[in-house]
Amino acid sequence: MSFLAVYESHFTKYLTQTQFEALRILLWLLTVHKQVRIERLAACFPLPILYQSRRKHIQRFLVLSALAIPRFWFPVIKAIICKEFKSGSRLIITIDRTQWKDKNVFMVAVLQEETSITHLLDTFR
Repeated sequence: MSFLAVYESHFTKYLTQTQFEALRILLWLLTVHKQVRIERLAACFPLPILYQSRRKHIQRFLVLSALAIPRFWFPVIKAIICKEFKSGSRLIITIDRTQWKDKNVFMVAVLQEETSITHLLDTFR
């Protein structure tokens, strides 16, 4: 299953092309670096701008109202789980978060045996 196809079909309804590309890059960075720290993501984010500008770019992206958990992320997670796992499968769904000022950034991972599918979720106030 192509997770990008699932993302693209859903996310292009809610995000501009630039926002969608930022999401793709962030998901790739999370997969490669396995870290959620904004500072680490900003250091690796491939924009030809200053580090502080990349950091602010990521922070602004994470607080977009278009990324609200119920309407944006839950349908995607549900679609991925339904397509990737058989009905009746034993799944472990884990969550984690990182703090940025007064915001929380959540991570959701679906685990089955040794497979992990990780998704960046919305920040909230």
